[in-house]
Amino acid sequence: MIRLQDIKNNNDIKALIEGANKTLEVLGYTEHGIRHVTRVSNTAAKILRVLGYPSSLVELAAIAGMMHDIGNCINRKNHGIAGANLLFPILLKMKMPMEDIVYIISAIGSHEEQYGSPVNEVSAALIIADKIDAHRTRIRKGIPFDPGNIHNRVNFSIKKNWLEIDKEKMNLRYEMIMDMNVSCPMDFLEIYSTRMRMCEDAASFLNCSFELVINKFVLNKPNYKIQ
Repeated sequence: MIRLQDIKNNNDIKALIEGANKTLEVLGYTEHGIRHVTRVSNTAAKILRVLGYPSSLVELAAIAGMMHDIGNCINRKNHGIAGANLLFPILLKMKMPMEDIVYIISAIGSHEEQYGSPVNEVSAALIIADKIDAHRTRIRKGIPFDPGNIHNRVNFSIKKNWLEIDKEKMNLRYEMIMDMNVSCPMDFLEIYSTRMRMCEDAASFLNCSFELVINKFVLNKPNYKIQ
């Protein structure tokens, strides 16, 4: 089985990750490099591990997370599909089993909100891990903070965030602490509401509920029942 470390050691994949991040830097997007993909990789793997999925799927989730954004080196639009196509010959060359390749490319090809949806366990974990990575460390260093840029303003305002995975209650709770002097929940929802709905769908695929909590206030209540 191809392991996460094999992916990290592959020079072609490393070049694609770096190239994608540089392209997005030119376009004015937040950080999408090693910091982001490593966090997504770790979180996607943790979700499946804590929920009790097989170790083979946990490893595939980690691998998908590490490579999910490489399609940005071609174009920001449809970068999930582009990334899946780029990876297919690379993973074949690495002699990854076709069954594992299918998990990887379907997850990467379906992780964007414009056209994506959870299609397997790895895909669901990747969607959640990717969409919840909003934090001030995503602001690129060396670039003056622009309060007029809502993406920068929202990310910079998030001082702390974490994902609580409750296997007993089958609930995923995404919680953050925002600096209200910089931004506010309304700003966050303006750019992240579609992504949070996608997280709800992905959590449902894993038979879980998904909660969004900002400054200790629950902004959604999925799967509620009318008494």
